[in-house]
Amino acid sequence: MIDKKTQGKRNRVSGSRFELKVRKNLESKGWIVLKNPNNVVNKQFIQGKSKYNPFTKRLMMNSGGFPDFICFRMIIVTNVNSPEVPNKLYEVIGVEVKSNGYLDKIEKQKCQWLLDNNVFSKILIASKSKIRGEIIYKEFKN
Repeated sequence: MIDKKTQGKRNRVSGSRFELKVRKNLESKGWIVLKNPNNVVNKQFIQGKSKYNPFTKRLMMNSGGFPDFICFRMIIVTNVNSPEVPNKLYEVIGVEVKSNGYLDKIEKQKCQWLLDNNVFSKILIASKSKIRGEIIYKEFKN
């Protein structure tokens, strides 16, 4: 029987491994991917705090940003002949990585706030598929 301590370690390692896999997958699709250090707290986009364990004097989590990744890629617009509009635009999205694909109530509120304030054009939820090694991207809609 596995105790809670080893199960927690395994879950944390598995989650970070899946995050890395999602990042590589997005980069292979042409996105520029950045780890997000910011978090939404009290309807403000502020710098996320790292989690610190006072008993072991160690860092548990370096940055707790929401969503996990900020991704952007260039869109070339060819049908606009106006000098005010540049012919290079960027699509910016947020990606939250969840192994099971479900957000809790607070995370849903954060996503809704980010979309309402036009921080991201859309937010994707990356989750594991039933087929081994496959990643499912689902767009957040409330």
